[in-house]
Formats: sequence, C-alpha cells, structure tokens
Amino acid sequence: MMKLNSSKLNRAVFIPATVVIALLLSFSLIWPSVAKATFSAVQSGITVNGSWYYVLAVGIILGFVVYLGMSRFGDIKLGPDHSTPDYSMTTWLSMLFAAGMGIGLMFFGVAEPLMHYLSPPTAEKESLDAIRDAMKITFFHWGFHAWAIYAIVALILAYFSYRQGLPLTLRSALYPIIGDKIYGWQGHVVDVFAVVGTVFGVATSLGLGASQVNAGLNYLFEIDVSQLNQMLIMIAIVSLASVSVVTGLDKGIKILSEVNMGLAVMLLLLIFVLGPTVFLLQAYVQNFGGYLSDIVSNTFNLFAYEKKEWIGGWTIFYWGWWLAWAPFVGLFIARISKGRTIREFVLGVLIVPTMFTLLWMTIFGNSAISQVVDDGFVRLAQMVGENTSVSLFVFLESMPWSTALTGLSILMIVIFFVTSCDSGAMVIDMLCSNGNNDTPVWQRLFWAVCVGLVAIALSYAGGLEALQTMTIASALPFSLVLLAACIGLVRALRVESAKRDSMQLNVSMTNAYDNTDNWQEKLDNILSTPTKQNADVFIKRRVSKAFNQIKRQFEANDIDVEVEATTAGLQLKVYHGDEHDFVYAVKKSKHLQPEFSSDNESDSDTYYRAEVHLVEGGQDYDIMGWSEAAVLNDIVDQYQKHLHFLHLIRD
Repeated sequence: MMKLNSSKLNRAVFIPATVVIALLLSFSLIWPSVAKATFSAVQSGITVNGSWYYVLAVGIILGFVVYLGMSRFGDIKLGPDHSTPDYSMTTWLSMLFAAGMGIGLMFFGVAEPLMHYLSPPTAEKESLDAIRDAMKITFFHWGFHAWAIYAIVALILAYFSYRQGLPLTLRSALYPIIGDKIYGWQGHVVDVFAVVGTVFGVATSLGLGASQVNAGLNYLFEIDVSQLNQMLIMIAIVSLASVSVVTGLDKGIKILSEVNMGLAVMLLLLIFVLGPTVFLLQAYVQNFGGYLSDIVSNTFNLFAYEKKEWIGGWTIFYWGWWLAWAPFVGLFIARISKGRTIREFVLGVLIVPTMFTLLWMTIFGNSAISQVVDDGFVRLAQMVGENTSVSLFVFLESMPWSTALTGLSILMIVIFFVTSCDSGAMVIDMLCSNGNNDTPVWQRLFWAVCVGLVAIALSYAGGLEALQTMTIASALPFSLVLLAACIGLVRALRVESAKRDSMQLNVSMTNAYDNTDNWQEKLDNILSTPTKQNADVFIKRRVSKAFNQIKRQFEANDIDVEVEATTAGLQLKVYHGDEHDFVYAVKKSKHLQPEFSSDNESDSDTYYRAEVHLVEGGQDYDIMGWSEAAVLNDIVDQYQKHLHFLHLIRD
C-alpha cells in the first residue's frame, strides 16, 4: 500500500482548491444573475429528471446504515482492537450535534412546521390534517435520513483511516474502488471537490445565519437590519472562530460544543415548561409514531401521480443539502469517533441526535402552531412567509421572559456558527494536509478567514443563493461516489469477518510447546509486576532472538520478512505480495499494579506488559517472561491463523 507524503501541506490539493474557489467566487460576484440562472437551471434539471435517484439513493443509505449497526460487523472497532474512544459519550454527542444540525434547528425549528401547516403538499391548508402532516413532514426531513447520510460518510472515512491506515481525507472513501490510485490525481480531484464544497457550504450558512442574528439583535436592541450589520456580524463570528482555531479541537470546539449543548437543553426545557407542556408530550409521542408508521412510504414517495412540484422545493432540496454537507460533517464526525465500535457509532450518530432533533422540532414547531391556531397569533404566520430568519424571535415574543429567551437564542446561534466555522476550517485544513491534524496554525487560520471572506463577499454581491444552489447540485456526483464507497466498505468488512473467523481456528496453546515443567516458575512469572527496564530487556533479548530466528526460517523458504524496531517494541512483518501481509509485534504497555501485588509497597504503582499486536491492533495478552520457544510457537500459531484467513477470502 502506498502512502501520502507526510508533508503538512498537500500543494496538489491546496493550490487547485484555492484557484477554483477564487474562480467560482469571481463568477458569482461579477455576474451574479448569470451564476444564479446557471446553477438554478442545473438544480432544476436534477430535480425534474433525477428526483427518483435522490430518493432511492437516500433510502438505500438509510437501510445500509441500519444494517451495519445490526449486523455481525457491529463489533468491529473504528481503530485498532485495543483502541478506546478519544472523547466521553457526552462530549462526542455534543460535538457531532453542533457540527451537524445545531444551526438548522435554530433557523427552521419554528419556521418549517408553520410553513407546512400553511401550505401542505396534500392536506387542506390550515386544517387539522395540515397540522399532523406538518409535523410528519418536518420529522421526515430532519430525522433518520439526514443523520444516516452523515453517518455513512463518517463511518467509511473512520474505518479506512483508523482501521486500514489510510489518510483521513475524502479520497480514502474511493480506496475500495480505485486502490492506490487515491494517492494520484484522482485522489487530489476528490479532495479538491470536498474543499470547495465545504468552503461554500459553510460560507453560505454563515451568510444566511447572519441575517437571523441581525434580526435577534434588532428585536433586543433595535439594531438596524442591514447588509453592513450582517457583514460586521460575520466578521465577529469569524474572529471568534479564529481564536477557537488557535486553541485546537480539544479546547476550542470541544468546550464550545459542550457549552452550547447545555444552553440548547436549557432553552428546550424553558420552552417546554413555559408552553403547553402536557400537549407537547402527547404531540411528541404521536408525531414520532406517525413518523415511524409512514417512514417507508414517505421515503419512496415522489408524488408521481399527483404531479406536484412541492417535492423539488422541499424533500429533494433537503436530500441534496444533506449530501452536499456530508463531506464536511462526515469527516468531522470521523475525526472525533476513533475507538468506537460500528454498532456504538451507528447508535450514537443515527439514534441519539435524531431523537433530540425530533424533540426539538416538536417543542418549537407544535408550540408555534399552537400559538397561531389556539392563541390567534396571526402575525407569527405572516412573518414566517415574509422573513424566515425572524420567525424564532417573533415566536419568543409571546413567551414569558421573552427578552431573556431571545438573548439566549442569539448566544446559541453565534456559538453554533463559531463551531461550524471552526470545525469547517479544521476539516478543510485536513483535506489540504494529507489528513494531518497537527498542522501549523496559519493553515487553519487561512481557511477560517477564507470562509468568512467568501461569505462577506457573496452577501455583499447577492450571490449567496447562487452558491447555495451550486452546492446542492454538487450532491449528485458525490452521491454516486458514496454509493460505490458503500459497496467497497461491505467488501472490506467481509474481509474483516473472514479474519475474525480465522482467529477462531483451533490451534494448540503456545505454552504446550514450552518444555518447562516448573509450574512454580510459571506462576511467579504470571504474578510478577515487571518494570519498564524489564520489558525493554525482554523485548531486546528474547523477543528479538525469536524474531530473527523465525526470519531466517522464512527466508530459507524464499519469503520476504522484515524485523524492525518501533517506539514501543519490535515488529515482524511477513510480506505476501498482493495479499494481506502478516504482522506480529510485541509492544510494552504500562498498567496500574493490581491491589494484591506484593510490589505495591514500591515507589511505582505501575508495571509493564509485553503485549502482542497484530494488524488489527492489540490482542490484549501478555508474553512477558515467555521462553524463546514459547514466543516462536505463538508467532507460528498466529501465522497459521493468518494463512487460514487468506484461504477464506480466496474462496
């Protein structure tokens, strides 16, 4: 397998991406009407002729993600077998939620249910059926399908990066299809595509969201709603994001995401308690039941017989938007998901955020409809039609403590935009840096500022809508790549399954080959708590002798073998040409001493193990103190299992 250059900057991606962004930005600034017409024509053509494909593709993706979570592949880790998650469950969920849906919920939580109520696709408008349909449709657009798209991109990238050692960039999704060509121009093109899409996707959202912040500030402080103020808001958000970028993922995005998740829960509880509480509980249960009961028919409903254009402006628009955002959000989720099993990943990315998202839509959406229908708050319905960005603040007007709730909402929106801009800059930088995340600060700052400048320029020239349309149209080619990558993922997981089956092959226990009959010596070895020096000496002397002895035996059979020192120990690698190579490594690892240990009175409360690692990662057993013959026989045992694995995948 080839490797990407370890350079901090991949010029083959950085330079073309920058040029393409400049050209598209110039096109949208110089000829905004032409750009809008061109991109709109492309999107219209896709909607008219390709809506069936979008619906089918997203349905397949959702089914595939559910299958992976429930299948025998669910126990496979996104990383070596010995890896553990980098972040706690709460932090992980907060970070993926902030990047994936946070901004959209603030913008559409009130507006979309009301819009469907006022103009439903099939029911009579402003009727009881329209209320039911409004919530079903909102759940459908913001539910499992959206998170499944994010999940499959993140899962593919995390698996091939952390499990197979490929770079954490979008090109790795193509590895099952084109192999080592991902390191050539084909891979560069894919990463350039992802960079351009992410820049314009984040910039478009930043520009559109500035109008919502401006509307909230107008309500609180009577600040004018103007283009200049919105540009100043974007400058402030990008400045805050730049500070977060400098502090890094574990301080900037992590802390902001946890804070905003807490604020989101607080706002949700306040609206829940101050609103029609019992009704909202009833509505959530009924909405969710209606969503689940109709999910299959709605997934494949194209309104083919009704000949309605509604689906193009709503469902197809959403599917295209989620797909267009998937390279950015998916890569970010992959970055923070190392060490989790596929089943845990699917539950965390698909189920938990969806349940919270749908609860949010119920509390805000049903409360807003209740204000219009039950309380006669007609102005809210009028404002939704006139200016969607104002709908949240108009909704909060009729709530107790409206000023405090509005201030809290503005703070949340700003933090959501800061985390999106920050995580967007991090993702773009990784795409331009061979998947590295320890790049110089100037590179991350460059992309954070770039996103802000693009958003400001497009807002000034009125080109945001054109670029939003272009971003959604780009979802078509990406979806084709994504479906092909799903096939490649299944093939790779089947190889994993065969490897696991081969590990179940019954072979004699290693110590059965050891002629030592002194059981007291064996027990003392098991109960001992070696130091780091003991582990180093054992690996350098006994393991090294065993490795070199078996290396000579392999070479006598014309098999290419390499023994090399690693930072933690020693590694033996047996090459098998185009087939999977065999790797057997012994690495020292530090652990806390057990309470029963007789060495607990010593200065150190730790001891070292000499653990076996294969290609899949640590095997969680210790060979410290084994004889040279025992080590040799363990290598032979593992090699026999590897040959059985190769036999299984050949059939």
